[in-house]
Amino acid sequence: MAETRQWQLASRPVGEPTAENFELVTVDRPEPGDGEVLVETLYQSVDPYMRGRMRDVESYAEPWNVGEPMQAGVVGEVLESEADEFAEGDVVTGDLLWAEHAVADADELQPVNPDLGPVSTALGVLGMPGVTAFWGLLDVGDPNPGDTVVVSAAAGAVGSVVGQLARINGARVVGTAGSEEKVEWLTEELGFDAAINYKETDDLGSAVAEACPDGIDVYFDNVGGPITDAVWPRLNVHARVAVCGQIALYNETEVPTGPRKLAKLIETRAKVEGLLVGDYQDRWGEALKRLSTFIQEDELRYRENVVEGFENAPDAFLGLFEGENIGKQLVKVGERGD
Repeated sequence: MAETRQWQLASRPVGEPTAENFELVTVDRPEPGDGEVLVETLYQSVDPYMRGRMRDVESYAEPWNVGEPMQAGVVGEVLESEADEFAEGDVVTGDLLWAEHAVADADELQPVNPDLGPVSTALGVLGMPGVTAFWGLLDVGDPNPGDTVVVSAAAGAVGSVVGQLARINGARVVGTAGSEEKVEWLTEELGFDAAINYKETDDLGSAVAEACPDGIDVYFDNVGGPITDAVWPRLNVHARVAVCGQIALYNETEVPTGPRKLAKLIETRAKVEGLLVGDYQDRWGEALKRLSTFIQEDELRYRENVVEGFENAPDAFLGLFEGENIGKQLVKVGERGD
């Protein structure tokens, strides 16, 4: 019987994850049943939210079990189909496994159109991160022309799209990032009006004030922690804060006491709203159509950081917490059969 490899959760991390929390195992390759397809992974996504699934706590995403394979967004090629919806050779995307091969119900998969761009973009700018950025900014952030929009983790898969969409909507855009290379990419290529290298800034509050002399109307928060603390005093009256991620806190063993800055919301009557992309499932196609058009018109640019080799998937994930990636972090697992 044919075999395949998969990554399993070996243990739950305490603090920042390490390579010891992952185990690569060889198993029998699964066979599709009625209504199912066998998918060979071409690209696997790694995302910050996965850190939460390594904990044994209730959250919006079900935790992974120790000793079982983890889940990830995957773009893959159909090798065998027992479903009318897909045929051998089709390219599909879905939430599958950290595995070279996986079986899925046909209704859990979406077709990927290679004519729209590289199939890997179905995990990035034309996938979950892009849709998160689109509806998170436009629906929750609700920017107006002339607004100042601040985006944390602005060089990441979500933040880079948020900033460009804000620019397209006529806003002044400021991003935070962790290297001069990222700052240059944001300002020179993506059209951000300003960017702050938080790792090289002694006084984040002063840097934010200097970059946002007229205050902040929309804050798209991917990070939390000290960056959000620095942004908070600059919120304008009726500002909107979209809370998408809190990566600064994901590896904390004890969450710092707080919040202690809510009084600012009384003064500004600002709105703070969390967002989950799953709430926009019925509007996914609308977002992808608009994002695709912006890419075709060269209004929206993207970058992918591709780590080669399935055996390097944990390293790609761990690299997210070191700020190694610019744009979407992906693992290249296989090649298309054609």
